[in-house]
Amino acid sequence: MRVEIISIGDELLIGQVVNSNATWMGRELTQQGFNITAVTSVGDQGDDIIRSIDHAFERADIILLTGGVGPTTDDITKHTLCRYFHTALEFNDDVLQQIESLFLSRNIQLNQLTRKQAYVPVGATVIQNKVGTAPILWFRKEEKVLISMPGVPFEMRTTMRDDIIPRLQTEFQAERYLQRTYLVAGITESALATRLAGFETLLPAGFTLAYLPSFGFIRLRLSVWGEMRKPEMKQQGRKLKLLLGKEFVARSEKKIEALLGEKLRKQQLTVSTAESCTGGYIAHLITAVPGASDYFEGSIVSYDNRIKEELLDVDKQTIERDGVVSREVVEQMARNVAHKLKTECSIAVSGIMGPEGGTREKPVGTVWICTKQADELIAVEYHVGSSREENIERTANLAIIQLIKMLTRKLVKEISR
Repeated sequence: MRVEIISIGDELLIGQVVNSNATWMGRELTQQGFNITAVTSVGDQGDDIIRSIDHAFERADIILLTGGVGPTTDDITKHTLCRYFHTALEFNDDVLQQIESLFLSRNIQLNQLTRKQAYVPVGATVIQNKVGTAPILWFRKEEKVLISMPGVPFEMRTTMRDDIIPRLQTEFQAERYLQRTYLVAGITESALATRLAGFETLLPAGFTLAYLPSFGFIRLRLSVWGEMRKPEMKQQGRKLKLLLGKEFVARSEKKIEALLGEKLRKQQLTVSTAESCTGGYIAHLITAVPGASDYFEGSIVSYDNRIKEELLDVDKQTIERDGVVSREVVEQMARNVAHKLKTECSIAVSGIMGPEGGTREKPVGTVWICTKQADELIAVEYHVGSSREENIERTANLAIIQLIKMLTRKLVKEISR
């Protein structure tokens, strides 16, 4: 069943707000078997909205609108929908009662501007907004539907989960979407595509392989529509994993910091970080995962060499001889932070993020990462680029993946014993 998402608001066009609503809806609806054919962003202009709706009805069975339904003058979606469906607004006592109940629960005084939210188009099916003031409007056009929702993400997500998706599943026949996501690191996108060219050529009809690169790793999404293709998906997935070889990290859609957390928890290990060039960003990623306190003990952000020497006991002579961006320094950082914070695992990074600070021997983007598990240390030199912001993110991702690989190898060894 084909779905088009139309996001309304000038703020989306000028880059003031990221269109997270469309991303969330696309992911949720695809998982439920609905095929997203297009995503459109349009400003707060009635004629532009009407043209977008016309085009959407040409190629989709379901149109989902978000935004432009608030009480202010720039919120014109409701009036535009009246124009499109040749109807008018009427006052709805049930909507007013819902708004009054919501305001009462929040101890807020209802004003006339918000009261106007109770006007809805004649002929539209009204679905109450449980967490906001703008009702959800459901229109029919022959065998197709248009649903208008608030642009506030929390309100949109609540009504999509509780009301819209269940109704769409009842009314429309959805086909199951099958996908497998493979996390790959240590290879460029072009090199990976070259390796997999033959595999892609021989994929059965209907299968697609998408490359989703991030800083420091690539996700591959193998997908096909239809429950009956499940045996083929298994077969193609096995072939793909074999071709990925040592660059394969995990089969998962989860964030890499969540994957690391799962492995640490499963193996009952704890981790700490000693960060120089990333300034605590690795610790931030790890602790952004709910439940990180089960395995994360803390971090020492040793941005200055004095902190490396005084808090991490890095040997001053080592820094002077080998430089702060070196295997010898990160190995000491990783070993000593684990000792001081009493963790089995650790991550240590030191590098030159730029845009200044590089030399001929160690240009901007040179990074050493050391990961530790028990008595084993792995230190690797990377060259991450020249953009400071990207370098910090890439370094953090590479460090997390390096420890994931280390723990995966340990687990495989234990299982094979």
